[in-house]
Parts: sequence; C-alpha cells; structure tokens
Amino acid sequence: MKNESSSPGVRALARCIGISAGKTHRVVDQIRYRPYEQAPMILESMPYRACDPVLRSVPSAAANASRSGLSKAELFVGGAETSKGTSYKRLRPRAQGRAYPIRKHTCHVTIVVRHKHA
Repeated sequence: MKNESSSPGVRALARCIGISAGKTHRVVDQIRYRPYEQAPMILESMPYRACDPVLRSVPSAAANASRSGLSKAELFVGGAETSKGTSYKRLRPRAQGRAYPIRKHTCHVTIVVRHKHA
C-alpha cells in the first residue's frame, strides 16, 4: 500500500466548459485549500454561472479518491486550476451584409483532492 502523504492527490478534469477561464478562475480561487465538506457549500452560495461545472467536478474528484482508498471525510481541495480551452469561432451578422467574427471562449478545470495531514 502506498503512502498517502507522498501522493500528489487525485484529480478530476472538466474539459471544454463554455465559460471563459477568467470567469471560472474567481470561482476556483474560493475553494482552493478548503476541506471537501466545505467546498460544495461555498459553491452553492455563490451567484456565478461558473459554479455549476466546478460544483460537478468536486464530488467527481472525491469519488475518484474514494476508489483509491481515501475517506471523503479526510479530504481537502489541494489544488484547483483553470486553463484556456479552444475558442469557438462564430460570425455575427452586421449591417449591409457584413459579418463580424465572434470568439466563444472555453476553459478546462482541474480539481485535485488530497488527504489531510494530521
């Protein structure tokens, strides 16, 4: 059996979320280094649209950790990061037959849960 204190943690990755990385970054900053039980309560009380995909990723990371033998009561969010995803390119119709480009940004969210150290 491997030592949990030396393990880097268990992660869950949500890819191609239809929100920009900057908007999800302010949500992810609020749950980083918090206990696992506290993170969903914080996310449910925040008014941002980016809370929903992050809220689905936190229990997923905890479920991955429980499959590797860690108890959910002893977990904390050890790392939470956002990175830029691909941008969808669309065209906006404008006057006199012109079209302006629109870029719809996406992001990737990585949630890492770790075992609490005594």
